[in-house]
Amino acid sequence: MQNTAAQHPRGIFGDRILNSLVMGHFIVDFLNGQRSLVLAMLSIMLGLTNYGLGIMTTVYVVSSAAAQPLFGYVSDRYGARWVAAGGVIWMGVFYSLALFFPGWPAVGLLMLASIASGAFHPAGAMEASLSGHERMNGREATSTSLFFLFGQMGFGIGPMLGGPLLSVFGLPGLLLFTVFTFPIGYFNARELKYLNRPRIEKHKVDEPAEKFIFTRSLLLMTGVAAFQSWTQSSITAYMPRYLADLQISPSIYGVIIGLFTAGSAIGCMVGGDLADKIGKNKVISGSLLLAAIPLGLIALTGYTSWLYILMFLAGGLTGGAYSVIVVQAQKVIPGGKGLASGLALCFIFSSGAIGTMFTGLMADHWGYQAVFILTTVLAMAGGLLGLQLSREKITA
Repeated sequence: MQNTAAQHPRGIFGDRILNSLVMGHFIVDFLNGQRSLVLAMLSIMLGLTNYGLGIMTTVYVVSSAAAQPLFGYVSDRYGARWVAAGGVIWMGVFYSLALFFPGWPAVGLLMLASIASGAFHPAGAMEASLSGHERMNGREATSTSLFFLFGQMGFGIGPMLGGPLLSVFGLPGLLLFTVFTFPIGYFNARELKYLNRPRIEKHKVDEPAEKFIFTRSLLLMTGVAAFQSWTQSSITAYMPRYLADLQISPSIYGVIIGLFTAGSAIGCMVGGDLADKIGKNKVISGSLLLAAIPLGLIALTGYTSWLYILMFLAGGLTGGAYSVIVVQAQKVIPGGKGLASGLALCFIFSSGAIGTMFTGLMADHWGYQAVFILTTVLAMAGGLLGLQLSREKITA
């Protein structure tokens, strides 16, 4: 039976269902946030080049991304409860196993854990958006940004705390974090039982799917999402390796990459709130164009004391567009919100991962400064496409 209390409008922090989702997103991306540190460590252990590191990163992200449309489809038709809660627990199991088998077995187990992340994200994003739409007076961008805020917070805090543990205890030290997936997964299952219902009306399940048409809005949104994701993925993948090659310890570069993702988390929430007030497309274009400034300064200055501030600013501005892109994508992709969220996140993660692989080739041939210059160009390109997107009429 549906929770009657959930039917009444409530504040952004007063919805228990949304709270359970943001907690789940926090722990899932907290573990995902260890990816850049763990894969950098494994790539050195296995004697891989930057291109090899890029391939591992790509496989990790694409494994998660490719699963998302399927799990989004399942969430639309059978409810989000076990997709979201099961994804959290599944990730905890395989991530924990990976910590005991260093080398290639760890890589394989991490890829299996990433699929669990692919289960959680579309179900969580769908219900977070609907929480704002149904129970928070239509504040769908704000509720979705809160969901992504906690994911980005986990992704940012993760390497800050994981770096020192890896330095002292190696891979097994991360067990301190994986154990939290089990109580949080239980909390997800308990709260989401009130929404354990299809999000597509029963009479529509067997109808022919709406024809998928590549409209101008969809093509522009695709380009914006690709450039935003490629920018962020390149920074998170290669900044740790760049600093590691300078003989800087994981405890230091964990903080630096954590500042980038923490800035992205704050930018995500601010961007979602602004999007509900001044317009979603304005936030997308403005944040990406402004992001080119700190990214360009990172390319020019390299490792100095300014890097801490610049990474935070770059994360905040590139992250400001993230949740808004997902909300807009839900409107231009046909089908249920779960499937639309899965397809949007699949493309965002995949394009960033594939771009990161090519960025690794660039790092091997032309060095890290060329990589950081590329991120500046990508952010500017995304912002310019966002300006074109502002001319489009996108409605719910």
